[in-house]
Formats: sequence, structure tokens, C-alpha cells
Amino acid sequence: MRKRTLLAVSGTAIALALGVAIAHEADHPAVKARTSIMQLYANNLGPLGAMAKGDMAYDADAASKAANNLALLVQLDQSRLWPQGTDADSISGTRALPAIWQNFPDVAEKGQALAQAVNAMQAAAGADLEALRGAMGAIGKACGDCHETYRAPDQ
Repeated sequence: MRKRTLLAVSGTAIALALGVAIAHEADHPAVKARTSIMQLYANNLGPLGAMAKGDMAYDADAASKAANNLALLVQLDQSRLWPQGTDADSISGTRALPAIWQNFPDVAEKGQALAQAVNAMQAAAGADLEALRGAMGAIGKACGDCHETYRAPDQ
């Protein structure tokens, strides 16, 4: 009886520990941080895209604020947000493909392209709608180039 109880308690403890370990994967601090940064990008790109498409009235002040926020975001040092083993094949809660770590120089190059596009948007956003529209394409291309190569499709 004692042996059976010990086995049951041990099995339960192992199952709980495994459950905690699996749950912890989705809460990896680096994954949470980089996901938050991507959400901040989206939050600021949303109004710019809506203005560019005509879904929202052009507002030079709002466009400038969003572009300035993007400029701050691209200046963040994100090196600590991409540790080995935080890809979609290794843990849950991320769509980052392992290819990121296999070709990090290309990822960095794509990041630089985004920074250049954001700097152009910062200069254009408050000027007028046509300037904003012209700058939007380069940002979309920079985002797409990285996401198409290094992000798993949404499931």
C-alpha cells in the first residue's frame, strides 16, 4: 500500500513539474518581450496604414507621433530578446523559426532595412498624406521580408 501511494504521489509530482515546465516555456521572458515589441510596432503602424489606405483621415500630428514611436522602437537593443532555444520548434508561444539563429546576419540586415524605412517614415509622416503613403511601402516591405522568411504562418 505504501509503495502504491509513493508511486501515485511521485507520479503526480512529476506530472505537475512537467506541466509547470511546459507552461513556463510559453512565458519565456525573451519571447514575451519581443512579442510586446512587435505589438508596439503594430499599434503604431495601424494608424499609419489606415491613413495611407484612406480608412482613416490623415492627421499630421498623429502620424508624426506614430512615426516617432516607431523610430524609438527600432533603436532598442533587441539582442537579449533572441536567445538560442526560443524558436517555435523548441518552445510554444512563438512563431520565430529556427532559421533566425542559422542566419542571424541576414536578420540583422533586415532589421537595418526596417530602421531605414522607419527613419524615412519619420521624415515623411507629418509632411502630407502622399509623403506618408510613399514611406509606407518601404516599411511594409521590410516587415514582410523578415516575417516571410523567419516567422511561422499563423495557425
